[in-house]
Amino acid sequence: MLCFYLVFVFLGSVNCGPQTSPHGNITDQELLWGADQYDFSVVLPAAGTECIWHFAHFGERFYLHFMVQWVTGVGHDRHLSVTVNAPSGLVVSSVDDAKGQINFDAKETGFYQMCFSNFHNRFNTMQVFLSFGVYYDNYQDPSKRMEEEKKKKEEISKDLNNTLSIIEGSTHKVEKYVFHMFRYYGFGRMRKSADFFLLLSNSQYITWWSAALSLLIVTCGYLQLLFLKSLFVDKTCTEDKRPRC
Repeated sequence: MLCFYLVFVFLGSVNCGPQTSPHGNITDQELLWGADQYDFSVVLPAAGTECIWHFAHFGERFYLHFMVQWVTGVGHDRHLSVTVNAPSGLVVSSVDDAKGQINFDAKETGFYQMCFSNFHNRFNTMQVFLSFGVYYDNYQDPSKRMEEEKKKKEEISKDLNNTLSIIEGSTHKVEKYVFHMFRYYGFGRMRKSADFFLLLSNSQYITWWSAALSLLIVTCGYLQLLFLKSLFVDKTCTEDKRPRC
């Protein structure tokens, strides 16, 4: 009985071990293929750098939009250094500005690295709004490519008006247009948020300076009043202290 128990424990520990490949039957082409879009903000500390990785396939379109929303501190330098590196480590594109766009066709399949550096500001923190993603115009499931190629060869000799294929093509076009519409909407929202933070910063700046100047004016007026009052002080004269010419 003890032998059966040991065999059962041994086989259970072998079969129930950790899985290093959660999707063993699915390739990366099937797992990561598809249009996607991400919008969020990142706070960069003084002289700090943040890097983000995103997957893209060969021949597909990669885009990145960024804009500095606000900067704290004294210098208020809104310049941001942005670099995009390919999976092989080569620099694909770089921008050094407060806002910008990076668009390119992926020449390699893998994870692309986006690094954002705040080295212009040694003592200031900044918040950056990001919008990036990948969209695919000619997506095909790898498991169905051979079947579709055979069907295309058979349909070349025929001139058929297939209603379902027309509906499917129109649907893909609408999805593509809606995706780009949300891209431009995200970029517009990015600019709106940056303008809002700029107006808020200017409002606080004007409020504090107005209060400081008002206090300075009141203080100067009070000191002038004391000075003028001291000129008209009537001093009593005695025999020992008489006014002299």
